[in-house]
Amino acid sequence: MINAIIFDFGDVFINLEKEASIEAFKKIGLDCPNDDLVNQNDLFEKGQISELQFIESFQKYIPNASIEEIVKAWNTIIGDFPLYRLEFLQMLSTKYRLFLLTNTDSIHINRFEHKVGMSFYTDFYNCFEKVYYSYEMGMRKPQPEIFTTILNKHDLSAKRTLFVDDKKANTDVAESLGLHVWNLKVGSDDVVNLLEQKNLPL
Repeated sequence: MINAIIFDFGDVFINLEKEASIEAFKKIGLDCPNDDLVNQNDLFEKGQISELQFIESFQKYIPNASIEEIVKAWNTIIGDFPLYRLEFLQMLSTKYRLFLLTNTDSIHINRFEHKVGMSFYTDFYNCFEKVYYSYEMGMRKPQPEIFTTILNKHDLSAKRTLFVDDKKANTDVAESLGLHVWNLKVGSDDVVNLLEQKNLPL
């Protein structure tokens, strides 16, 4: 019987506007991400470089863009967070131990909190026993250690824990560690259908 659920954040609760972000960068001169920027993003999501170092990595490729323009383009990906998903989560939190585990960075989290407001994000965070951001943990999914850290820290049994994420690479690693998983398909699945999808009681 599942008694704990670990959730991803982006495209599970909050919608991500990936195309809008790509378009925003094109407008300031960056046609598409390259291997260097992808690597810098990985480092940023693991808290290994600062916000300024990350932004400056873009300026190598778009030297005419200001820091403000780059941050704005970077944050374009942060979409809406439907209230019905928060309400579902609040209901779920009365029956299960809930955790949030997301590959993210300080810029995106600041933008999310500013966008939804203190009341909303406080209600959201209060649903979880603990919120885990990759940039604070020093590691990111799908590193196996990120899952085992949470299991060990909270004395969770893998066979009684469900992990929900939209990226198959992440759910594959979690499954290999013995967790139950739901690889949510963005656009066709919605997290509020979790109980029916995994046949879980409330």
